[in-house]
Amino acid sequence: MSDPVGPNSDRQMGASPTRISSPELRFEAWRALTWTTVVGLVVLAVYISQSLLVIFGAMVFATLVDGGARLLGRVLPINRGLRIAIVLAGAVAFLVWLSMFAGSQISQQAAAFPTIVEEQARALFGWMREQGFQISMDTVQAMASQAASGFGTVTRALGGLLGGVTTLVLIIIIGIYVVIEPRLYERGVAWMLPKGRREEFYTTASNMGYTMRRLMFGRLVGMVFEGVFTYIMLLGYGLVTGDTIPMAALLAILTGLLAFVPNIGALISGVLMVLVGFSGGAQMGIYTIIVYFAVQNIDGYFVIPMIARKTVDLAPALVLAMQLIMGILFGILGLFLADPLLAMIKVALEERAKAKDNEDANEIDAAARAAGDTHVMESNPA
Repeated sequence: MSDPVGPNSDRQMGASPTRISSPELRFEAWRALTWTTVVGLVVLAVYISQSLLVIFGAMVFATLVDGGARLLGRVLPINRGLRIAIVLAGAVAFLVWLSMFAGSQISQQAAAFPTIVEEQARALFGWMREQGFQISMDTVQAMASQAASGFGTVTRALGGLLGGVTTLVLIIIIGIYVVIEPRLYERGVAWMLPKGRREEFYTTASNMGYTMRRLMFGRLVGMVFEGVFTYIMLLGYGLVTGDTIPMAALLAILTGLLAFVPNIGALISGVLMVLVGFSGGAQMGIYTIIVYFAVQNIDGYFVIPMIARKTVDLAPALVLAMQLIMGILFGILGLFLADPLLAMIKVALEERAKAKDNEDANEIDAAARAAGDTHVMESNPA
C-alpha cells in the first residue's frame, strides 16, 4: 500500500479553495488587505503613542549627547566613546554641583514659591473684582484642576507620582543605548524598507540628525542666555536699591528651562517672575516686567536670529499650534517635544519632495531619450 504523503501529494490535493481565479478579484483583494494593514498600523500607532513619544524623547536626548561629542571632537581628537563618556560625566557633574551648591537655597525657595504665587493671584483677582470683573478664585482653581486632569495620558499611563521620574529614566537609558551605536538602529530600520527606498532613508536620516543637532544647540544657547541674563538682572536690582528680589536663583533656572519651549515657555516664566516681583512691592514688580521684556527682546532680536541662520526655520504660528496639540494629547512631555517633532516632520516632507522631483526629472529625461531614439530610427530606416 503506497503512502499518500509524498512528492505528488500536493498535486493530488488539487487547488486551494481560497485561491481567487479572477485576476481582477485578486487585485482588489490585495488592495483591501493593504488598506486593512495600513488602518491596523495607524490604530496600533495611536495605541502605543505614549511609548513612541518616550522613544522620540530618547532620540532627542541622544542627539544632545551626540552633538556635545561632535563639538568636543573638534578640540579633542579621541575615540567617540570617550567623548560621549565625557559629555555624560559633565552633565552628571553639573547636576551634582547644582544640587550641592544651590540645592538647599533653591529647595527652600521652591517650597515658598506656590504660596507667593497664590497670594499674588488672589491679589490680582481681587483687583479685577474691584474693577467690575466677576471672577472667583474658586472658579479659577476649579478650571485649573479640570485642565490638569485632562492634560495628556503619558504620565497617567506611567503611573502616579513616579511617572515623570520613570519617563525621564527611560528616556536617558534608551538615549544612551542609541547614541553609543546609532548605525545599528539605523541599519535595522533600513532593513525593513524596500531596497529602492533605503538610500532615500539614509539621506533623510542624516539630514534629520543634522537638523536636530542644530536645533538642540540653538535651544541650549537660548536656555543658557536667558537663565544667566535673568539672574544677573535680578541681582542687579539688589545692588541698586539694596532690596533683594526673592527667589532670583529659582526664577533664573525656571526661565532657562522653560526657554526650551518657545512661545509658551517664555509666557509662563514671565508670569511667574512678575507675580514674585509684585510680592515685594510695585517698584519691584515693575522692574521684573522690565527684566522680562529685556530678556525676551534681546533673545528674540539678537540671539534667536543668529541661531536661526544655522538651524531649522519654523513658522511661529505653526510651532504654537503644534505645542497646543501635543500639550493636549500628551501633557508636559508632548509640549517639550513638539518643536523637535515638528522640525523632523518638516525635514521628512522636504526630503520626500526632493525625491519626487528627482523621480519626475528622471521620467522626463527617459521620455525625452525615448522620443529622440524614435526620431533617429524614423529618419534612418533600415
